[in-house]
Amino acid sequence: MAQVDLNCDMGESFGAYQMGTDLQIMPLVSSANIACGFHAGDPSVMHKTLAAAVAQGVAIGAHPGLPDLVGFGRRNMQITPLDAYDMVVYQVGALAGFAKAAGVSLHHVKPHGALYNMAAKDRALADAIARAVRDIDASLVLYGLAGSELIRAGEAAGLKVASEVFADRSYQADGSLTPRSHPNALLESDEDAVKQVLTMVTENRVKAVTGEWVELEANTICIHGDGAHALSFAHKVKAALLQAGVEIKAMYAFPT
Repeated sequence: MAQVDLNCDMGESFGAYQMGTDLQIMPLVSSANIACGFHAGDPSVMHKTLAAAVAQGVAIGAHPGLPDLVGFGRRNMQITPLDAYDMVVYQVGALAGFAKAAGVSLHHVKPHGALYNMAAKDRALADAIARAVRDIDASLVLYGLAGSELIRAGEAAGLKVASEVFADRSYQADGSLTPRSHPNALLESDEDAVKQVLTMVTENRVKAVTGEWVELEANTICIHGDGAHALSFAHKVKAALLQAGVEIKAMYAFPT
């Protein structure tokens, strides 16, 4: 039986501002990427989101991003590898504190937004992020874009890695995601997105916007929790995977 992890970016509310439908989506996924306060989230939201994940038996991951609440961490910033290292250690350490207080362990780290996309192509940034994860806890799984420098950096650092694909994003011929600034960055319909997911999981390939087929490994599928129809989309993706005989399960065993 084919197996894939279904992950969702969560905990992205902040103060009085509500983002996403985390409690409704949580039972549908196998792992949660919890914002750590830089691009979104705050201590109270981190605490509540982690508790919800524990209650549902969902694998807990840190979702560190750039320090840009206004831009939701999706705007590129000029940072050094040392900046990236420090940002990741700081944010993952914060969520790890809540995990320890709850008597559980973190399962993975997945960079957010612009930090994720920058590290997908910039090996120096990718190496810094991988070192930060390893130095915090070498048993953590590093999530990164399939075929990216982040995956290669994680492997070089001796980490377990999970190659991530995106249900609702279009791809370029080099395997990168189409920038959000482009009009065709997001797939237009749930049906197209579900079809893309099934192709990636069962055939290990995706069709780029330019028409070429791009080979990739699909260990984990991202669902964006901040989307307007995220909840209904999560239901559709999960149902389609199960109908295709794909088991949904977090990749690798939990750390002991």
